[in-house]
Order: sequence, then C-alpha cells, then structure tokens
Amino acid sequence: DTRVQPQKGFGTHPHEEMEIITIVLEGEVTHEDSLGTKAVIRAGDVQRMSAGTGIRHSEFNLGDVPAHFYQIWIYPDESRVEPSYGQQSFTGVNRTNRLLPVASGQGLPDVVTFHTDATIYLSDLQAQHTITHPADGSRRIFIYVTEGDLEVEGTQIHPQDQGRIDPDGPLSITAVSDASFVLIDVPSCRGWGYDQATLRGETAS
Repeated sequence: DTRVQPQKGFGTHPHEEMEIITIVLEGEVTHEDSLGTKAVIRAGDVQRMSAGTGIRHSEFNLGDVPAHFYQIWIYPDESRVEPSYGQQSFTGVNRTNRLLPVASGQGLPDVVTFHTDATIYLSDLQAQHTITHPADGSRRIFIYVTEGDLEVEGTQIHPQDQGRIDPDGPLSITAVSDASFVLIDVPSCRGWGYDQATLRGETAS
C-alpha cells in the first residue's frame, strides 16, 4: 500500500525472478523500463511486470496529486522467463459486492496474466453485505483492507490490516462498514511436508 507525492518516485533499479503487479487506486504512475516500455498507469489500471531474467525500471508520479497504489510481488512458478510487460484498464468495471479478478496465472479471462498459480481480486463491499470466496485446504487467502472494516472468520480487519487465512472450506467475508480491499488467492504450503521451523527459515542444528 504505497503513496507517492507529486514529482516524486523511484529511480531506475533492477529486478529478477519476480512477478510485480501494480494496481493504481488514485492518481497516476509513469513507468519506463529496459524493454523500451513507456506507459502511464492511471487509477483503475492494473500493470504487470515479469522481471524474469532481468529488467530495469523506474516509476514516478509526474501528476499534480498524490498517487496511491498497491504493488504486489509474487514469485513466479517458472524461472528464467523472458521479461515482459502488460497493462489493462478496469475503469468502470463493477466490483461492488463481488470479487473482481484483475490479475491471474490461473487462466481466467479478461485479466492481466502472470506466471504464478494465484489470482488477485478487488472488491468494494457495502456495509452488512457478505460475499463468499470458494476455497479448500489447498489454498491460502491474503486480505488487505484499504478502507472500512471487514469481519472474516469471526475476526474484524480494519484499514491497513491484513489477514492470512488457510480456510478448509468456502471463506465468508462480511463488511462491518463500507469497505474496499484486495484479496489474493495462492497455493497453501500446508501438506507440502514442511514443518513450522522450515517455514520460518530456521535450520536444524
């Protein structure tokens, strides 16, 4: 969850082996990269940059108002892919009381695609409305709240809070007040044979 003031930004820098998804909520971001891409990402746009074998890029807010955006980094399922760029506008697409998929590596139509078994959804949920996301023990769900308050599995989540859930069945999400949030559906690490020490990055002595 990033906010960049007018005429500020991030100079040219490198990335490798990462899927980087930028979702602009307010304002605009000007992007340039070593592929020769020059693009303006405006509110309602979703951008994907596959760093792959290596890419250099810069991002600046050259507008007159602060830019507010999500930037989500996900490891790819494939290594050493060719760097690439994609962008799509979702301006005017309804996401009220529904989960709108905007980026995915799961073969969904009409989304920005990337190289990971995951899907990113946006939602504007009206107060007291409940939506259900299909899930089972094979998936992990990440939720980040931008505005408003949610209740998920009996726990309230507030602005700038995040929830990480390993649901065994469909996940119910209720808006306590009008709320905007992002939901990311990724494979769960449960059942992969890793113990908790390994997942924390600890090594056996």
